[in-house]
Amino acid sequence: MSAAEARSDGGYHLPVLPDEVVEWSGAGPDTFVIDGTLGGGGHSELFLKAGARVMGVDRDPEALAHARARLAAFGARFTWWEGNFSKVIDSPAIQSGDLADVLLMDLGVSSRQLDSAARGFSFQKDGPLDMRMGPSSPRTAADVVNTWPEADLVKIFFEFGEEPKARRIAAAIVKRRAVRPFTTTLDLAGHIEQTIGRHGRTHPATRAFQAIRMAVNEELESLAAALEAAPSVLKPGGRLCIITFHSLEDRMVKRFLRHRSTEFLDEPGWPEPRPNPDYQFRLLSRKAIAPTAAEISLNPRARSAKLRVAQLLAPNA
Repeated sequence: MSAAEARSDGGYHLPVLPDEVVEWSGAGPDTFVIDGTLGGGGHSELFLKAGARVMGVDRDPEALAHARARLAAFGARFTWWEGNFSKVIDSPAIQSGDLADVLLMDLGVSSRQLDSAARGFSFQKDGPLDMRMGPSSPRTAADVVNTWPEADLVKIFFEFGEEPKARRIAAAIVKRRAVRPFTTTLDLAGHIEQTIGRHGRTHPATRAFQAIRMAVNEELESLAAALEAAPSVLKPGGRLCIITFHSLEDRMVKRFLRHRSTEFLDEPGWPEPRPNPDYQFRLLSRKAIAPTAAEISLNPRARSAKLRVAQLLAPNA
């Protein structure tokens, strides 16, 4: 299925790198795929059409309901599990020993979540300050914005949002919330814009909203846990496919795969290289796989996507 054909997703979410994901995953008949970030089911549909058996994982009940309806025609070849992708090792399939040939993690927020005012992700539509990817998340965006210490806000704006004006934004939020708490997305976005001004086409609240969303959903912590669990979820020879959308995630994935695919470690002062006790993977592509210009023209949100793929080695390989 081409990128253009993959658009038939019911308006929920357009899967990125559709052709590349199917090709590099090796999904086909007699393979078991875990789609760790099911979303609207776009990637899962591609795997199912290739003949694979798929388990979709998502912590968002709304996404699960949509995907279940969309993929019902595939019958028993599609199953699902509600939970965070970082805890897929706890799913009944894995616990029963049904290990995967492919584990896909498509990181970030779905288009449906971003475009839904009620979910509180967008600074372009007014909605509650929520930003939770699932109801089990212990905090909302309102909790972060209205209760976290100023130093913690500075930290997430700078580290998660890579926002150079983190201190100014955090100070302005703390000053305003002492008078009146923030309750809506447009209220917060407008206050950030008033604080730092608007320059260029990018909304000034973009980086801060990303940082808040990542803090609410513990996205980097979930990614770190998922990476650690991946070798226990895959069969020997199974493929780990990860799509990232911003530099923090991509650096984490790149470092993990680089370390886990290095057979010998060498440090200054060592008489000779030593075996890497964490050596588990073989990189199938040394560079990240990027979307084509044709895909970006169809789906502008794909422009920052990167796909990295590695294969789990057999024990003592």
